Amino acid sequence: MPTLALPSATIDYHVVGPTNSAHPPIVFVHGVLVDHRLWAAVADRLAGNGYRCYLPTLPLGSHRIAWTRPDGGDADRSPRGAATLLREFVATLGLADATLVCNDTGGAITQYALDADPEFVARIVFTNCDAFDLFPPQPFKLLFTLLQRKPVLRAAGQLMRVKPIRHSPLGVGLLANDIDADFSDSVFDPIRESARIRDDLTTFLRHIDPADLATVTPRMHRVTRPVTMVWGADDRCFTPSHGRTFAEVFPDAHFIEVPRARTFVALDQPGQVADEVVAISHRSDPADTTPKSLLRSQLSGESLVEQLMTERREAAATDDTP
Repeated sequence: MPTLALPSATIDYHVVGPTNSAHPPIVFVHGVLVDHRLWAAVADRLAGNGYRCYLPTLPLGSHRIAWTRPDGGDADRSPRGAATLLREFVATLGLADATLVCNDTGGAITQYALDADPEFVARIVFTNCDAFDLFPPQPFKLLFTLLQRKPVLRAAGQLMRVKPIRHSPLGVGLLANDIDADFSDSVFDPIRESARIRDDLTTFLRHIDPADLATVTPRMHRVTRPVTMVWGADDRCFTPSHGRTFAEVFPDAHFIEVPRARTFVALDQPGQVADEVVAISHRSDPADTTPKSLLRSQLSGESLVEQLMTERREAAATDDTP
């Protein structure tokens, strides 16, 4: 996995998809105590359809590189600091035309980034995430407060080795319908193994300020880029009602409710998330010369990504015909 030295920190990131893609790139943003693998199933679908996908692992507790500035200065290990890091990632890799897809704490980070520059990416897909003063929701509000203490965080990392506890509401039980046990365990490895990573996370958690985000979310009316909300209908943390209220802030937003999905909608329904990413990318994608894929998908019920892949195979077969 490549690393990238940015002014605010050095991070790992994963890339899938063709280097010569004719489509806009996709950038994925995860939240606290999870890494780029949250998006793997979605990114793989998009990559198979010709999209170049960038999956950074931000320093939010499941990272491996301590959150320090390459120049030796003090890093801003806060949600606003993470937003600066995200903007640096996009700018350094030349991804201003990207569709940005975010989730959970990553949604708050994205709002801070948009508050600083409403046009730093071309379009945004918000999945279930923090907004207004719901930062974070219960029961994580209490849990995040407790985890600000390093001994508690270290003990919690060890406690999460026990699957029934890890998959309970105290762990990831509220976040997905059926989460892979190895994945849910491994995201806690960095806080088990490194005091520096634990320090990064406790510092970040101490800087979470619901009152601050409550002033930022209403300013999203300045974001004129296309926005889609892809919202898990079964989420008890970030309810569909919360998502609809959030969508109303943006001047150009569509709200899509996804059945049988919770907070980690990318794990529960990766196909539908991929479909909506393709759909919003087509709104300003020069490589998309016809709307027939979307229309045929709606009429047949076939996944849009699957339909596009079928068309690519048909085109390849035509090219090979003597």
